[in-house]
Amino acid sequence: MENYQLIRLKTISEFHALRGLPKPKHPLISIVDFEDMTKPAIGKQSLLFDYYTISVKRNMDHKYKYGQHEYDFDEGLMFFMAPHQVLRVIREEQGKNPSGWMMMIHPDFFWNTTLATSIKKYDFFDYAVNEALFLSADEEIKIQQIIENIKQEYQMNIDRFSHNIIISQLETMFNYAQRFYQRQFMTRRKANHQFLEKLERLLNNYFDGDHVAQNGLPTVQFISEKLHMSPKYMRSLLKSLTGQTPRQLIHEKLVDKAKEKLTTTDLSVAEIAYHLGFEHAQSFNKLFKAKTDISPLEFRKSFYR
Repeated sequence: MENYQLIRLKTISEFHALRGLPKPKHPLISIVDFEDMTKPAIGKQSLLFDYYTISVKRNMDHKYKYGQHEYDFDEGLMFFMAPHQVLRVIREEQGKNPSGWMMMIHPDFFWNTTLATSIKKYDFFDYAVNEALFLSADEEIKIQQIIENIKQEYQMNIDRFSHNIIISQLETMFNYAQRFYQRQFMTRRKANHQFLEKLERLLNNYFDGDHVAQNGLPTVQFISEKLHMSPKYMRSLLKSLTGQTPRQLIHEKLVDKAKEKLTTTDLSVAEIAYHLGFEHAQSFNKLFKAKTDISPLEFRKSFYR
């Protein structure tokens, strides 16, 4: 891993010790400020967290590398990570004054609460660092207010209401994050246009070549890797922009290619099915009819009437 020092952090206390912070006031949840860290990353480190992390960062003196991409946090950005994801940190420029905060939540904190299962619906925990949330000034104020509420709750004398109040605050923050991501999907028009163009070109090249016959239909993982996105981010972005899932778009492209072959070649339906990556013509017929309401053979006959 390019000589990165791998550090696995099983507990929140271990992160506090790693960055020179006082012991956490609560073993399962903690919010820390980056300016308070007396032991910043040195060189190249790979951090594997066994818990959730949520951060807002700016003016950082290092870069984060996730997968194949690097990301600069020169402005206020928010990102989310689920347990067991690897974050690579590269210390580069010293002398900056980093600001922002990081919240760590151990999965045990969610036990026997609504978030124990519902947290899985928040896809942004798997969006990856290079798909961070760009907060507006008003959005950041809203998030900061929630963070302060949570911090006050776990730093005060804990009572039987504290846990539920913090869970409620977390749910509110996650719901705001969902709203803000939807806003980001709709407002980044140039980037969105480029994304749709690249996706269209990628699928056209895939179906025009021998890839389908050799490898079958393109997978969501394959497409997301080619577009340098996490699969969940790509699904969310495509759904927001077109109302379609990646699988629906793939099937749409496949049917378009099938129509082309049915009307411009003498290939049999079985041969077309094979060229489009189907082992059995019946599966191809079923998909084609589900998308067009007629069978491939009926489509061919209707075209030549």
